[in-house]
Amino acid sequence: MPPKNNRIIILDTTLRDGEQTPGVNLNLSEKLEIAKQLEALGVDIIEAGFPASSPGDFEAVRAVSQNVGCAVAAFCRCVGDDIQKGWQAVKYSKKPRLHVFIATSEIHMQYKLKMTKEEVLKRAIDGIRLAKSLCEDVEFSCEDASRSSPEFLYQVLERAIDAGATTVNIPDTVGYAMPDEFGALIGGIAKNVPNIAKAVISVHCHDDLGLAAANTLSAIGNGARQIETTVNGIGERAGNCSVEEVVMAIETRAKYFNISHGIDTTKIYRASKRVSKLTGVPISIYKSVVGRNAFAHESGIHQHGVMANPMTYEIMTPQSVGKTESTMVLGKLSGRHAFVDRLEAMGYSLSQDEIDNAFARFKDLADKKKNITDSDLDAIAGSIANIPEYYTLDNFQIQSGNKMHAMASVVLLHKNEKFMEAAIGDGPIDAAYNAIARIVGGEWPLKSYEIDAVTEGMDALGEVIVRILHDGELHIGRGISTDVIDASIRAYVNAINRAMAKLARKD
Repeated sequence: MPPKNNRIIILDTTLRDGEQTPGVNLNLSEKLEIAKQLEALGVDIIEAGFPASSPGDFEAVRAVSQNVGCAVAAFCRCVGDDIQKGWQAVKYSKKPRLHVFIATSEIHMQYKLKMTKEEVLKRAIDGIRLAKSLCEDVEFSCEDASRSSPEFLYQVLERAIDAGATTVNIPDTVGYAMPDEFGALIGGIAKNVPNIAKAVISVHCHDDLGLAAANTLSAIGNGARQIETTVNGIGERAGNCSVEEVVMAIETRAKYFNISHGIDTTKIYRASKRVSKLTGVPISIYKSVVGRNAFAHESGIHQHGVMANPMTYEIMTPQSVGKTESTMVLGKLSGRHAFVDRLEAMGYSLSQDEIDNAFARFKDLADKKKNITDSDLDAIAGSIANIPEYYTLDNFQIQSGNKMHAMASVVLLHKNEKFMEAAIGDGPIDAAYNAIARIVGGEWPLKSYEIDAVTEGMDALGEVIVRILHDGELHIGRGISTDVIDASIRAYVNAINRAMAKLARKD
């Protein structure tokens, strides 16, 4: 039988498993911004990273632990050094947690770990005991649990709880399980692990077959009381269970699930947009809950029904997930005070320098657009990141046509000096990037380029997201402007600044 506790604990792993998305490389300030968004959203626990994996991850976990009030978890292998580093990073949290794991499936034990069941069991118990000696709150995960022998899982979980684990996590690591069998696995654990009442059953589902949310909801129905999710479902391969999908399923089918959670659903859309912008991972227009088409209706029959009663074709309202637009209109005559008040109302907390930067961009945009919407402000404020500006754009000139090589002249500011170069290319953007590379020096090859209209209308703001390769690593850059070429240049310069900032931290 499912436990009497009808409150779901949500552990968000956007900063750990989510950052493992190929091509995603967040800096410290971006991780802190996402952590604050998650705290405002109402997640119970933020899994802030894998401290033993790199000095950068260690610093990020420590910084998140020091700057949010909700629980913070550090991810660790069942290895002494991992656990010690995890504790040193997470101990500053008001509610620290050590999350230790080891694989329990035959294929992982044989080919990855090259360990017997007895050796895995001993390693798990030793790791849990060490974690428990440092931290009261210990979570233990059986990696690839959905492909593990249930009998071996029962044994490992019973010993893990005896050793001090307060949460036991059952991951569908490769997204292999079907909802009914995953629910049965959780139900079997609830029935066959004698001391299971002393721990919370957690699940962590991947989306390789598109079943992460379904498997998570099935697990809840069979006794799981912690779920592990990411914003927008980002993560390894096909990603993780999306927090917005499972939470809105519980909200929309409240009588069916009869279970509560701590999420402020009106902050879902903002968290989704911010994570997308900061990671550079676009949201599919068809994405459940937060996609651009989630509340769009083109069919005449659908439009007629929605006009008569929105519930005919909308099982939730746009407002319920925070997809609203301010009625307060800002323009070129608006003052700094109104601008800052609006940003604060939207949930932004910027430093004085960041406000100065954002206000200058706002005034520049207001000269080009009559009315500035929340989406415009979101794009402006969202593009402000705490990245040292080694280079800034001063001006550019472009010559281009369908029967000539494009030519670009670009002037960048660096240490209060102006540097100008000109170059040709296969188009105006390629020419501008070639000129910038000449100014900076070195190799800065473009690996990907994306453009999106982040606001509506003929004078819409466009956002460009680029990825460049430098020093063997991918670096994301973003640029916002009503001019596509301007946004493209700003994105490329931003990526170069990020790469230089990372090299400076390494030095």
